[in-house]
Amino acid sequence: MDSIGKRLEQYTAKRPQEVLIVTVEIADEQDTIAIFKGFSSSLMRPTAFDADVPVLPDGANILNIDRVASPYNPEAPRYIQQGISWEAMEALLSEVGVN
Repeated sequence: MDSIGKRLEQYTAKRPQEVLIVTVEIADEQDTIAIFKGFSSSLMRPTAFDADVPVLPDGANILNIDRVASPYNPEAPRYIQQGISWEAMEALLSEVGVN
């Protein structure tokens, strides 16, 4: 099974009109990660140049997920859905065939 981060990246590759903004806790520090067209990038800390280094590690605690219309404008995001739980996101992943 793919990691949570890889699954979310696959979702955005299948739905390129969406950007996922994921609020997570990694090692007792909060981070916000944007996932778009199959790629992840931290909005709060440097992102590794090596694509094999996960931005969203397996031990991360997902606090919530927002679905935002692309293109993402942090000044005026166009929300599709806000505050999605991981359980609700799993249903969306299934809808697009990401297991």
